[in-house]
Amino acid sequence: MEATMSMAASVPVSTKQQGGFDLVAFAAIVVTILSWASSFVVIRICLGPLTPIELATARYVAAGAIALVYLVIYRPMPEKRDFFRLSVAAVLFIAAYAVLLNTGEQTVAAGPASFIINTMPVFTALIATFALGERFGRWGWVGTAVSFGGVALIAVASDSGFKLDPNAVLILGAALCSAIASVLQKPLLGRLPALAVTAWILLIGSVPLFPAVPATIQALAAAPAEVNWGVAYLVIFPTAIGYLTWAIALKRLTAARASNFLYGVPPVATLIGFVWLGETPTALGAVGGVMAILGVLVVNVMRKR
Repeated sequence: MEATMSMAASVPVSTKQQGGFDLVAFAAIVVTILSWASSFVVIRICLGPLTPIELATARYVAAGAIALVYLVIYRPMPEKRDFFRLSVAAVLFIAAYAVLLNTGEQTVAAGPASFIINTMPVFTALIATFALGERFGRWGWVGTAVSFGGVALIAVASDSGFKLDPNAVLILGAALCSAIASVLQKPLLGRLPALAVTAWILLIGSVPLFPAVPATIQALAAAPAEVNWGVAYLVIFPTAIGYLTWAIALKRLTAARASNFLYGVPPVATLIGFVWLGETPTALGAVGGVMAILGVLVVNVMRKR
């Protein structure tokens, strides 16, 4: 969910426009990038002792509990007509996204996984073309082809040569889920504060994971200490703090300017994966990662022109 919050850049939000250097905004962006990039690595550490569903449950049920406290205190209530849209977006953006990403990262390294996830703006632009009537254009299709070509290279790149990894397709599915959720949320963010929408999504999105709570508690009790610390890290930093600092950045910068910084997440995730886990990307995988981000840039920059 971490890098996918770049979806907020595609919706109208209230921002504090400032020209020049903003130290607070820059600090918030740095914290956001570091926390979200590191999450891909910590997920890899936690998988094994925890199944993909158990890891999703441990992370997002806890985050949902934090969101519940916020909602009880501030009571931001959506309109009745918005609950169905909010619920569908939440289930896609939390439960479905987390399980697909966690399952994919069982074999896909942290860096490549983050590059695949960051194709989400391409999916968002494609869906918005049909659902919202937004223009896509020739450059949009060119960028889409480049991004998906990069994902294909990541999916077949391995130390032993060409070998299709189906889990890369699951991570692409996670990106698709977050893109659909971003389009569904667009009207909601015009009527509710971004933090309120995020809190409702965390709470509602964690509900499908409730049946896995007993097994998750047992798995956490049997897991090594580093796994429990890893889950705590995921709940506190990429989820709670990461979303808060992202909201601060969106408040002080334009949404487009803030979102551009998120292209730094995949390279940072790759670097952390190399330093922490010794994950060295293959040459073909590195080319695929560059293509994936290049395609996203083409879609975003050239469509605006």
